[in-house]
Amino acid sequence: MHVAGIALDAASRSPIVLLRDPSGRRQVPIWIDQAQAHNIMAGIQDEPPPRPLSHDLMVALLEAGGLSLERVIIHAIEENTFRAVLKLGVSGAGSEPSGDATEGEGESVMKDADQAEAQSRPDDESVQNTANIQEVDARPSDAIALAIRTGSGIWMLEEVVAEASIPVDAEADSEEQDAFRRFLDQVSPAALVRHLESRQPEEGSGADPAPEG
Repeated sequence: MHVAGIALDAASRSPIVLLRDPSGRRQVPIWIDQAQAHNIMAGIQDEPPPRPLSHDLMVALLEAGGLSLERVIIHAIEENTFRAVLKLGVSGAGSEPSGDATEGEGESVMKDADQAEAQSRPDDESVQNTANIQEVDARPSDAIALAIRTGSGIWMLEEVVAEASIPVDAEADSEEQDAFRRFLDQVSPAALVRHLESRQPEEGSGADPAPEG
């Protein structure tokens, strides 16, 4: 999978990160907040900030600890929330096998052996050591922001893609991304805080809300 862009929900004005599969025919929308969207966009634009942002700091800490981000895996939707893990390897110890990529290197829908491995993960452990690989539980938005900064692959189980994906409409995606950029240009920090506070009472309410990251 790869990040196709950031769109803006017309009804809630909430940002959405769009993950597109290697075929270019399906994409998975993940609803996020403005702060998460800023972090992802900062990585996409690849413009170093005056001071390190949170995810820039995370990347620096991984490097200082001798670890590298092999890939991120979005492996489930539970209670209307996407679940993801970071696969960390020891720098210089060799990369993990890339698995079954349908197209491209490091950007794929997970199947077969990779899917079985992810599904066998113990539920009561957030970190698992397997040889030189560590798995760390993470929010998909954080995982995506880190993957963009490190050039790591973004993987998603086929069953998650099948459940959450929508057909690609390139023209509509472009219009939504333009609308989101205009929104970022116009919104003030105070307005952003008010918007986030106004959403708090709504969490968990309503019928069939969209899956969040």
